[in-house]
Amino acid sequence: MKSKILKTIKAAIISLIVAFLFVTVICFIFKLVAKEKFDMAMDLIEIVTVNNPVQAAEPILENNILINYPTYGSKYATIKIDSIGVDLPVYYGANYTVLKSGIAHDDKSYFPGEGGSVILAGHNFKTFLAELPNAKIGDKIILETSYGTFTYDIYNTKIVKETAVDEVPVQKEKEILMLYTCWPINNIGHASERYVVYANLVKE
Repeated sequence: MKSKILKTIKAAIISLIVAFLFVTVICFIFKLVAKEKFDMAMDLIEIVTVNNPVQAAEPILENNILINYPTYGSKYATIKIDSIGVDLPVYYGANYTVLKSGIAHDDKSYFPGEGGSVILAGHNFKTFLAELPNAKIGDKIILETSYGTFTYDIYNTKIVKETAVDEVPVQKEKEILMLYTCWPINNIGHASERYVVYANLVKE
């Protein structure tokens, strides 16, 4: 009787192990398929929103008001910081595809020339904003758009918490460019801090 019970328990344990291995294999296969589908979706978004955005009328700036805003996901400017070798495209909006392609413009902030906060973000990759901490007070940031060129003078830099939204405020009192990237620069994975550069618009 005892031998029979032990055999039953042993068989149950083997069945559980087999079931566990089966579920693990299924989960692994599902993960691979899901990742492939996710990558395909991201590629499709990139094709539609970045490489071939819907053509909108050309933006025009009149009395500090932008007419005909860029299409979300489309390139509308180039950012240059000669002192640290930055020369990158700027896209309207901030999502996975945009951040992979260049500098993202926070769609809650103002556009260059509108007189408020211009908030831009980019990855801390070597070919993106890895050199941002080397920018000095007084260095120039230039935004070249289809409706004009805007020059900003760096007056401050700061390391802030990811959640400190009050450190990159959207306001209309003064045109301030805020450009940030993840901190530390050599961080891999999620970063809880941001390196922010603040610059005032230089009146021509």
